[in-house]
Amino acid sequence: MQSLSKSAAPVSVSLADGNPLVLSAMSELFDRDPRFSLVATAATAEGFLGMVMRVPVQVGVVDWNLPALGGQKLIEVLREHENAPRFVVYGDDPKRELARLAMLAGAAGFVARNTPVEKLLDTCLAVAEGQMVFPFLDVRELQTDPIHSLTRRERALLEALSQGLTNKVLARDFGISANTVKFHLSNLFEKLGVTSRAQAIAFYYSSRLPGERSGPS
Repeated sequence: MQSLSKSAAPVSVSLADGNPLVLSAMSELFDRDPRFSLVATAATAEGFLGMVMRVPVQVGVVDWNLPALGGQKLIEVLREHENAPRFVVYGDDPKRELARLAMLAGAAGFVARNTPVEKLLDTCLAVAEGQMVFPFLDVRELQTDPIHSLTRRERALLEALSQGLTNKVLARDFGISANTVKFHLSNLFEKLGVTSRAQAIAFYYSSRLPGERSGPS
């Protein structure tokens, strides 16, 4: 992707935050900066989802604790959509765990809530250029984590496997055929570098992150 220059078109942005005061302040911040074009705002994950499906934007700036789905689920739902924005997530992250969770969900950048305003703007510009921006994290290491390569459906299958469900039950729960289950499991095993259900389950429990959950879609 080409670098943004002074003559480049503004970066289109949509914002989402459940706090009306924060959303208003952020809207004013982006609206008065000529490097950005603020397209729309939303107070819920569902509102943001419907908004960007109608009017695609380059960058979505969302609160990790966005009502009601939450930032993680919103990103996971949108990340496989052809016109999905690149996400910049912000939130309170004293233990530096949210940044990792945001990246694994599919975000392109993370900014702590107490970060200076200019850092947020710079992060959005960098993300629009195709960069990954995660302070305090080794992005290269996270990108090699097999969990990061799984689709939302594969993550849900992996969690279902950990519950000891058979292929027949998986087919029923996910509304797909037994052959399709086998196909997805084959891809899942290959991405994780395992050869059996037992190894996949062991991988799940060894790499699962606090608060991470998936479900059939």
